[in-house]
Amino acid sequence: MTIIVDQPQFNENGSQEQIAKNTPETELVLDGGFCLPHANSFGHNFRDYDVESERQQGVENFYRVNHINQTVDFVKKMRKEYEKLDKVEMSIWECCELLNEVIDESDPDLDEPQIEHLLQTAEAIRKDYPDQEWLHLTALIHDLGKVLLHPSFGELPQWAVVGDTFPVGCAFDRSIVHNKYFLQNPDYNNPAYNTKYGIYSKNCGLDNVMMSWGHDDYMYLVAKENRTTLPLAGLFIIRYHSFYALHRSEAYKHLMNDKDVENLKWLQIFNKYDLYSKSKVRVDVEKVKPYYESLINKYFPAKLRW
Repeated sequence: MTIIVDQPQFNENGSQEQIAKNTPETELVLDGGFCLPHANSFGHNFRDYDVESERQQGVENFYRVNHINQTVDFVKKMRKEYEKLDKVEMSIWECCELLNEVIDESDPDLDEPQIEHLLQTAEAIRKDYPDQEWLHLTALIHDLGKVLLHPSFGELPQWAVVGDTFPVGCAFDRSIVHNKYFLQNPDYNNPAYNTKYGIYSKNCGLDNVMMSWGHDDYMYLVAKENRTTLPLAGLFIIRYHSFYALHRSEAYKHLMNDKDVENLKWLQIFNKYDLYSKSKVRVDVEKVKPYYESLINKYFPAKLRW
């Protein structure tokens, strides 16, 4: 028996409540035919931040530190430092391989090397959207910004690289996971930053909004400044794929413009595969590598500044 699942349900803390009503113990399938696993690598619901476990305790502590320290001043400082792209010069595939050394401590669903997740996501999308090669490549590279965790980039702490992202410079929305820790953020009581619009204006466009610093914004800068030919929707996915408050809870939509609304449709398609492709099923890297290298050569220069 197969159940079609169009949209997962999340509670106010961002945790998944259930995938489908009366779910039997059979495979679940997303719109395009992608098989949806029943549980994450630890046997729990995806994005379940409430289950009691040692892993979850570490995830909550991650968000505590993240929410306290992601301020307007901190984001400005990080952007100024890393937009120089003067740390390393390497190819996209070299960066993929470098991520084998990285584990994302904020992710309650996966503890496999990051390259596994990149290929799982890309191959799942490739199966359901065979004609959207730009989307295959976007899936492969969407998390490459996590290379910031490598010693070559200054050994940034996990909280400054991974995890859900959110705007700074305006009120922190209640839908953001573990939002209670924002009470200790210096911007929380700053009248310039703690209102609905803060330093922004209605429908100003997400391009004009500062997001919490991390791998999303960094990889967006790397792709844009190295003059990728990916479409704008691909850059939007890279920049906002961790912005769960928007694409799962519809928070901050008052800051979006018409261009953002259109690009969000692609992000919501992508996100299903980004989240639910995480599993213990391995991809044969050498088998798929030639295909992805051909896409890399088409949309990126041979070497990129990072």
